[in-house]
Amino acid sequence: QVQLVESGGGLVQAGGSLRLSCAASGRTFSNYAMAWFRQAPGKEREFVAAISWSGGSTYYADSVKGRFTISRDNAKNTVYLQMNRLKPEDTAVYYCAAAYGRSGLVSSNEIEYRYWGQGTQVTVSS
Repeated sequence: QVQLVESGGGLVQAGGSLRLSCAASGRTFSNYAMAWFRQAPGKEREFVAAISWSGGSTYYADSVKGRFTISRDNAKNTVYLQMNRLKPEDTAVYYCAAAYGRSGLVSSNEIEYRYWGQGTQVTVSS
């Protein structure tokens, strides 16, 4: 089992920044690729960003590319999502997720991710 706990969400004005954190416990963190997904009210959950076990590969949804940065610190068992130039359409519950594997590949498919956090709310006001 891998336990994931997100933090860092909140209310921010459009154009502002937030940094989300996801702390992992239970298994060897560096054996897992990590990702962020989000779900806005009335919408399906969607992929945001992913990072390989080493941090050497990253992948972003087009909607956040150039504004968000995913990173990880394997010594701290934590993955981060730095969100800049936030827009009202970024408002959602943000979830981190873990997928076992050290292939270096990253996936945007939520089916690949076995473990999920409880989510943290991000609200961007206009």
